[in-house]
Amino acid sequence: MAAVPHPTNAVLIGRKPVMNYVLAALRLFNQEGVEEVVVRARGRNVCKAVDTVETLRNMFLKDLKVKSINIYSEEVVDEQGKKRRVSSIEIVVAR
Repeated sequence: MAAVPHPTNAVLIGRKPVMNYVLAALRLFNQEGVEEVVVRARGRNVCKAVDTVETLRNMFLKDLKVKSINIYSEEVVDEQGKKRRVSSIEIVVAR
């Protein structure tokens, strides 16, 4: 499977607290010309991506709409050389 390209309007969810990603998305929406933001996460961070979008919708941007939700699995090789599948999510939100 080919790697999915990272657009400039993407927030990649990692180990930081949810509010860090909420603020990153708000910063992107405040840039001129940005109409939609892509929130991406893999593995255990999928629930954090959902929390990020819900916090944005309920607390900050009441007019925010979920444009699409894409789920998929990626095959990765861990430190021991074993192949395993990691779930991923991509949530596109727009104003």
